[in-house]
Amino acid sequence: MENNKNKILVTGGAGYIGSHTCIALHEAGYEIVIYDNLSNSSKEAINRVSSLIGKPIEFIEGDIRDAESLRKVFTAHQFFGVIHFAGLKAVGESVAKPLMYYSNNVSGTITLLEVMAEYKVTNLVFSSSATVYGDPETLPINESSKRSCTNPYGQSKLVVEHILEDLATSNKQWNLINLRYFNPVGAHTSGQIGEDPNDIPNNLMPYISQVAVGKLTKLNIFGNDYPTVDGTGVRDYIHVTDLAKGHVDALRYAEHQTTPVGFMPINLGTGKGSSVLELVTAFAEVTGQKIPYQFTARRAGDIASCYASADKAKQLLGWEATHTITDMCADTWRWQSMNPYGYKAS
Repeated sequence: MENNKNKILVTGGAGYIGSHTCIALHEAGYEIVIYDNLSNSSKEAINRVSSLIGKPIEFIEGDIRDAESLRKVFTAHQFFGVIHFAGLKAVGESVAKPLMYYSNNVSGTITLLEVMAEYKVTNLVFSSSATVYGDPETLPINESSKRSCTNPYGQSKLVVEHILEDLATSNKQWNLINLRYFNPVGAHTSGQIGEDPNDIPNNLMPYISQVAVGKLTKLNIFGNDYPTVDGTGVRDYIHVTDLAKGHVDALRYAEHQTTPVGFMPINLGTGKGSSVLELVTAFAEVTGQKIPYQFTARRAGDIASCYASADKAKQLLGWEATHTITDMCADTWRWQSMNPYGYKAS
């Protein structure tokens, strides 16, 4: 049976980026099946996506390391491709539990690829990360920049990239589009879905918003002696809905190729960096909330500056980020203030 060009399997589709991408996929005319083990996500996110798009989404609870469970899904559906978000992503946790990260992120991806090959589904959009660049030698970072990692999370993404490269070399049928995200922030404009970290947030923007909503007392800024505009770390923050659209554009690109592209790494970022203090100031200005903060020592493994060259995404996919830091702050605050306890209060 020929694969349905409109049907996409979204692994990890209940997560932060996955849930926003499901909305973008629906708006672009794709049918979605979500496969997620809910280890770091909530079924409530799927319910809210269903309500935002006005139709139920098929959801299968399962683990990407479970080949039999995946085979059942691939037997029941003819997929055009897979968008693969199902990965653990906390740097600190990866240092404490490296085997868990390699098992889920690396072994899980191998199992998924094996099942895709069995069912002749050869279009994959992989959720990689700018962490594969480590401490960059030059800025902005382009796709041919040297790759090296400072923690098991980044290392697990880099190992998968090498696996995808080797797979593309061994079999010319694959479209393996490898999206390296910079720092996703923000939320859907409805305020219905957003980032809902378990426990204390690992990332800056949800930490700021939880301080603003009174859930946390103050923000710790790790290091104010970096060689940057104000001594705090500089990152390339990208709105999650821009990021979601990048996945749709990557699928469209795969769809329109007359010959498979093999392994294709593409940065998704805005192309400019903002410092921690600039983000804190912008958030306070946009929301009218005070953000108490204190400087503490640098964190091990943190780097001074990291921002993307997004030229390749524009040239190949016709994609570019359109949301500003103001949009990112306003949308984050709308989500956080409407859902002070995330999905849990639902």
